[in-house]
Amino acid sequence: MKVAVDIGPLKSGDNVRGIGVYTRELVNTLESIQKTGSNKFELYPVDYFDHQPSSVNHYDVIHFTRFNPFSISVPLKKPKNIKFVLTIYDLIPLIYPDNYPPGFRGWINWQINKFLIKRNIDAIITISETSKKDICRFIGINPDKVYVTYLAARPIFKKLEIGNWELEIKKHYGLPDRFALYVGDINYNKNLPVLIESCKIAKIPLVMVGKQILEIEKMDLNHSELGHLKNIDLSGLIRTGFVSDEDLVKIYNLATVYIQPSLYEGFGLPLMEAFATGVPSIASKTQALVEIAGDAALFADTKDTKNFAEKIKLLVSDSKLKEELIRKGLENAKKYSWQKAAEETFRVYRKISNF
Repeated sequence: MKVAVDIGPLKSGDNVRGIGVYTRELVNTLESIQKTGSNKFELYPVDYFDHQPSSVNHYDVIHFTRFNPFSISVPLKKPKNIKFVLTIYDLIPLIYPDNYPPGFRGWINWQINKFLIKRNIDAIITISETSKKDICRFIGINPDKVYVTYLAARPIFKKLEIGNWELEIKKHYGLPDRFALYVGDINYNKNLPVLIESCKIAKIPLVMVGKQILEIEKMDLNHSELGHLKNIDLSGLIRTGFVSDEDLVKIYNLATVYIQPSLYEGFGLPLMEAFATGVPSIASKTQALVEIAGDAALFADTKDTKNFAEKIKLLVSDSKLKEELIRKGLENAKKYSWQKAAEETFRVYRKISNF
């Protein structure tokens, strides 16, 4: 079996986001399976949309790893005898249309995408049962064509031994001895106003990691996707901007608590990274976060700042609860792996291509 995987996300801004992590880890792990496994197949990482290979008919399966409901994300034509797989991470823009308005062209593109998916896509891969339900509901597709393969924290995310690195990282980023941590973007669904206010109520410093959070002052907050940030108080926040994976692991290890306050997620990868690094965590009581966290996190009401603050205070003050959540988080993280995700993805390839 000859499999082509679209690596276009690795050549764009998505490279450092969840889409890039997914594409890179999937390709790397499939290459490992290809070399060591009993399943014989040929893997071809290609940038399909920018440089569509002339040898497209050479493949048995082509896997597309990027999807935007408001941009054409599916090939208009499908070569004969080739199977198409598409990964859809989530459909959050459709769940919050007021905050992610598609415009007329975007709406037309979404109608075209739905048509092309039904006509040309043989299997959809997504990252949670929550996203699967959304995909079936919004696209109107048979659930039997949608497969869930969970994401995982990469091996670099782990609990570290005490060392000189602690003082170095604290000094470099200006980190206090005790702090709450958030890692990610600033989109509406991330629910940052509640996060920031709850930490102020709980009187705990908040460290925010991510490129966008450092650039808020330069953004047009009148835009519908950024309006939720208009009146937030950024004073007292520690905003690191983008950091390397090596430093991010160390920041996780130093955190007193990790908070994932999202209104909605397709998966919530930073929460899994927090589990893997031994950080006791608090998450919004919302579908996907409950699905992946199980009993390894404390849950708070998504829009209730006082409820979040109470959970933060409880976790900081109760050492027994803290240790219990660290243990459960580490155990939970072990349930998810890129090896498992790649093997399940490969089984989808085999199933639809009859190899």
